[in-house]
Amino acid sequence: MAGVKRGNDPAMRTDELDFDLPTDLIAQTPSENRSDSRLLHYARPGGAIHHRVFSDFADLLRPSDLLVFNDSKVIPARFALRKMTGGLIEGLFLSEPAAGRWLALLRDLGTASEGTILIFDADPRLRATILANRGEGEFLLEISGTGTALDLLGTIGRMPMPPYIKRDKQRDERDELDRMRYQTIYAASPGAIAAPTAGLHFTSELLDRLDAKGIERANVTLHVGIGTFKPISSETLDAHEMHAESFSIDSRAAEQLNRAKRDNRRIVAIGTTSARVLESQPADRPFAAGSGSTSIFIYPPYRWKHVGALVTNFHLPRSTLIALVAAMTGLEEQRRIYQQAIADRYRFFSYGDAMFID
Repeated sequence: MAGVKRGNDPAMRTDELDFDLPTDLIAQTPSENRSDSRLLHYARPGGAIHHRVFSDFADLLRPSDLLVFNDSKVIPARFALRKMTGGLIEGLFLSEPAAGRWLALLRDLGTASEGTILIFDADPRLRATILANRGEGEFLLEISGTGTALDLLGTIGRMPMPPYIKRDKQRDERDELDRMRYQTIYAASPGAIAAPTAGLHFTSELLDRLDAKGIERANVTLHVGIGTFKPISSETLDAHEMHAESFSIDSRAAEQLNRAKRDNRRIVAIGTTSARVLESQPADRPFAAGSGSTSIFIYPPYRWKHVGALVTNFHLPRSTLIALVAAMTGLEEQRRIYQQAIADRYRFFSYGDAMFID
């Protein structure tokens, strides 16, 4: 189904989502153990803030809660090419519209005409020929190797770490760590070029604790694309155009969601991506199995249809993700929470700590 914008305040300014963050609070590596991350618990109503560790999460839930996870799997979408003259080009795989043809973002390419041949840095036997320049750094490439894009990237690709996580251009000693830790332990559906980071804190032991308490879990899929983390450049939120991202809900998840709604049980979204899948579904009809795309943009004063609580990381200023958080807490409370998190030196962004909006 097509997504739509959500939010009815065209006067809300993007700079209302600004905040100052010390650079040393931007996490460059994950915590040693996934569930050792800190957890800021924001309790509604009343606005009380409690400081915990993520391994406490199961103790904060109601026995009747339904947790909804995004099982999207990050593909090693980052790769490097070289010009025939030797210059290095950074690439990010976006999609494979046809066999042997990649849509990719290329950086540091300069001017390049159709027919230009580039060499894969990790395997000089592989070639990429430019078929079309789509603008804004996006190119259609013809790849010389056999196998699908997922096969090739599994061999030559690196995890697509966000730009605020600093890694060496060609290879980095933390590449293997990123392959393991920039991925949820329950990831099952390949296709994302960024991790659903709220899920990075879960361990098999924590999932076992949830099961032992009888707390139900459902999986949906949303493949995170390049647009999710793109800063809002317009002066007002109403003027921002969201990129569409593909999602799917299987029959089991639809049945679980419908049962929870029928029994008036709380639905807890594990991450903003899960929240966006759920809120893309109609309020006046049951959940149905299927797939589609959504460009839903959730910001104040959004009226939530399905999601009753949210687990999420701490997000970038002026991002659609922090706008979603503000839609759940209220803008002033979002600012207060973030000020508290900075004062207490929580770690921010993808490899950082988490918050639970209860």
